[in-house]
Amino acid sequence: MSFRSGHFLRMLTSVSCLALGGLRAQTTPSDATLQAILEQNRLLQAQVKAQQQTIDALTARVERHERELQGLQDQAGGTDRGVAVERDREHEIRIGAESALSFFSTGSAGAFPKSEFRVDDTKVTLEAPVWHNVYFFTELNLLTRESNANNLQFGELYVEFDGPGGLGLRAGSINTPFGEEYQVRGPMANPLISHSLSDLWGPDEGVEVFGKAGPFQYVLAIQNGGISQLRDYNADKALTARVGWDPLPWLHLSASGLRTGEIGTVSPTTSTGDSMTALWFANGFFRALGPASRTTNFWANLYEGDAVAKWTGGQLAAAFGGVRFDDNDPLVDNSRHLTYGYVEGRQSITDELYGAARYSEIRAPGGYPLAGWGNVGNYFYRPSLTEELRRLSLGFGYRFGPPLVLKLEYTWEDGRMINGAPRDHEDFFGAQVGMKF
Repeated sequence: MSFRSGHFLRMLTSVSCLALGGLRAQTTPSDATLQAILEQNRLLQAQVKAQQQTIDALTARVERHERELQGLQDQAGGTDRGVAVERDREHEIRIGAESALSFFSTGSAGAFPKSEFRVDDTKVTLEAPVWHNVYFFTELNLLTRESNANNLQFGELYVEFDGPGGLGLRAGSINTPFGEEYQVRGPMANPLISHSLSDLWGPDEGVEVFGKAGPFQYVLAIQNGGISQLRDYNADKALTARVGWDPLPWLHLSASGLRTGEIGTVSPTTSTGDSMTALWFANGFFRALGPASRTTNFWANLYEGDAVAKWTGGQLAAAFGGVRFDDNDPLVDNSRHLTYGYVEGRQSITDELYGAARYSEIRAPGGYPLAGWGNVGNYFYRPSLTEELRRLSLGFGYRFGPPLVLKLEYTWEDGRMINGAPRDHEDFFGAQVGMKF
C-alpha cells in the first residue's frame, strides 16, 4: 500500500475515533448506529485497497508494454536513412543481419523459368560510435537478388555527424534518397516479395545532409551518379532532394527530384566509363540508347510524389513519377519521357496474418530497356525496347514475430514492345521466409 493510501486510512481512523468520542460525550449510541459506522469504515478501507491494487496492476502493465515496445524496436532495427535516429548510440556497437530463403518461379520468358530455390537479399550490418555525435555504419551484402554472382559487396558505408536541432550529415556510400520505396524494400519491411516495377534505389558515393523542421523532413545529396564504386568518370554529379511533410499523425507526403548528371559511356577506344547509373530502375539501370561508337554521354532527370496513409492494422501507399531521358547520339533523337507509378495496400487479418496487393506500371513512349520480371538478357541488354509494362501482385504474409515472416505471392506481368509484340509468359510465383537478427 502506498504512502498516500496509508495516510488516508490513518486520517479516516482518527476522524472515526473523534466522532465516536464525541458521540460518547453526548449520548450513548445504539448498537445499530455503532454497527453502521463500523461497516462504513470497513467499506471505505476495502475501496481504498481495491483502488491501490488497480493502480499497481496498471503500472505493471504499462511497464510490460514499454519493455515489449523496446524489444520490438531493437529487433526491427530498421531506420529511415534520411532521418536521424533517436536512441542511445553513444555506447553501443550494433551488429545485425537480414536474410531471406526463397522459391522463385516465372513463365518461360521470365527471369526464373526453371523454378529456383534461392538465398535472397542477405546482408550483415554494423553501426558503431566513433566520437561525440559521430557514428559509423556499413552493410556487407553477402548476396542480393539483383546480383548475378555470389561475391561479397558493400552497400551503404558512411560516417554520420549528428548536429544540433536534428541536422545531420553523412559521407560515404549512401542510398540515393529518392522517393520512399527504397527504405522498405528489404525482406522484413516489404509486405510482398516483389517490388514495384520502377523500384528506384541504389547506393552511391557522396555526401548527404538531412534534418527535421516541425512536421517537415528534408534530404539533400550530391553523389557520383555512375555505377562504378571505384572511380567517377565524369565531373558532372548527381543531385537529389526530397522534402517530406506529416500534416496529420496518420499521413505522410513527400516530393523528390533527381538529376543523374551526365554519365560517360564505355568508349571502345579507351574502355573507360560508367555505362550505367548507380540508380536502379525497372530491374535494370538507366543507360544510353545510342551505340557506344558515337554516344559518349547520357543523363536522366526524375521527379516523384509519394503518399502513405496508415491506420490500425494497415496502410495505403502510392507514388507517381516521371523521367526525362536523353543521350548525345548525334544521328538519332533518343530523348524519352517515361512515366511510372504504383499503389500498394496492406491490411492485417489477424494479429499475425496479413494480406497485401500492389499495382504498378511504366509507360515509355518510343521504348526503353525495361527488364521487370522478364529475362534481363532479352529486355535490358539487347536492343529490345519496351513501350509499356504492367504488374499486379497479390500476397499474404504470416509474422511469427518481429524477426520472422513467411510470405507467398503471385504476380501477373505483361506489356508491349515498340514493334507491337506482346510481353507475356513472365508471371511470377514466390514463397519466402524472411528473418532478421
